[in-house]
Amino acid sequence: MNRLLVAAIVAAVAGVIFSIPLLSDHLASAGTVKKIQFTQTLTSSEDPGLGHSNEQLAMILAPNNGTLYDGILTYTASEPVEIVVLHKIDKSDSKGQPVWTVDNSTIYARTILNSGSTGGTLDFAGSAIGIHSTNSSQFTATISVDGWIRGAMPELFQNATKMISVNNLKLSRAEIPVKIPLHEGFYNGKQVYYIITDSSNSDAANQISSKQNWKVEVAPLLAKSPQKLLSKVYVFTNGISGNGTEGYQNDVFSDTPSNKNYTPINVVVHVKWGVGRTAQVLNSTQDILAANATGKLTLSATDTIMNMPQIIWPDGQLSVRNNMELSDQTSYIGGQILDIDNAIHKYVTFVAHRGWGPDGKTIYYIVTSGTPEGPAKMMGLMNTPALALFSSTARDLYHFSNGISGGGPFGFQEGISGSQLGDSSYSPICKISLVTWGDSKSATLLENIDDINFEKSQGRITVQPALVYSNNYIIDCPIIEIPKSNS
Repeated sequence: MNRLLVAAIVAAVAGVIFSIPLLSDHLASAGTVKKIQFTQTLTSSEDPGLGHSNEQLAMILAPNNGTLYDGILTYTASEPVEIVVLHKIDKSDSKGQPVWTVDNSTIYARTILNSGSTGGTLDFAGSAIGIHSTNSSQFTATISVDGWIRGAMPELFQNATKMISVNNLKLSRAEIPVKIPLHEGFYNGKQVYYIITDSSNSDAANQISSKQNWKVEVAPLLAKSPQKLLSKVYVFTNGISGNGTEGYQNDVFSDTPSNKNYTPINVVVHVKWGVGRTAQVLNSTQDILAANATGKLTLSATDTIMNMPQIIWPDGQLSVRNNMELSDQTSYIGGQILDIDNAIHKYVTFVAHRGWGPDGKTIYYIVTSGTPEGPAKMMGLMNTPALALFSSTARDLYHFSNGISGGGPFGFQEGISGSQLGDSSYSPICKISLVTWGDSKSATLLENIDDINFEKSQGRITVQPALVYSNNYIIDCPIIEIPKSNS
């Protein structure tokens, strides 16, 4: 009976790893070692280990005789959990250390990591890895694994590799660092650092581009953003000279990423001091609204919508990568920022990802925020729930869940954007769709929207929205022009 239980665990993990409700797994041959990448939402069940019947376990990589797993795990869970790493040992070595077993015959030393956490990123190495709770209530967790299988190959992986193409696509400069100017603003009396990537107004885009010596793109689709969903940025048009968008005091924001209503998409509100009024620096929306109420200044809502992702805010900042070496396997995991200099030169260095425009032209884009929480945390980003409400004004971005191995976020070929710079339908907000080959062995390189439509019409691929718990996967991923210094 206990042996059947172990087999059931392996079968359950097989079902988890090789189903694709959102993010596909990826296996690529590497000699006697197998590369594995996948993202998946798991649901726990009763821990089958002896003495753990009132506890919950979601096994990520199941034990298999002669197999060792190692890599990086990123996870977020619905309640406090711990990561359990199992190491197969001889029964004679089990005395004096925590162990896990289902039959008192096969024994695993048990290591607990990140106890009491609801999310995190860590390195692991062992015979098995799972997410565990000492409570009896069921939990869910979204996990991403980027690692290796070494030694004996579990049968479920041997079978799977027969169905997966091992063709590799290596693009030159698939991911590159790019420096973007930082601006300093205010929120609630404290400093905020942000970037400006896109504007619905071409005049505003050109003005800011000239001032910051970095190209702000025109994004016409931003003008159709639902007004009630937008954050506000207050821009002074007279008064005290400074580094604000119009050359006066620093801009003031209505929200930061710590607020549930925050979005990087802001409507510009002009602030103008009245004639004869003594200008002073105002560093909060409260101060601005109070001055407006007493007639000291006037507020004018504009039709200019800008993408202004915040990098540092009063109680947080975007994650800076621990692993600074960029590769096809790591560029989307653990953070999208390589460096922040907000003291001297005022810039932030993002990872720029290569892809294709709808007509096959090379594009580069950065990723600044996303939703839902699981994919956002995997990329080291803030979860920005309000982005989910912008799907009607988002451009399509197609990523691949199987086929040719490459530098895409799921380990396969780079993605294809549904619009590009200069298009009337361009927006920095992206709605992710998954392209899946019916037979990955027959996968070919797709480079434009016509390729996707043709293969779909032939029944060789399926295209569907990437969903997590029925929610669209939305990211702020503005296309950028690479400066000549990066060329």
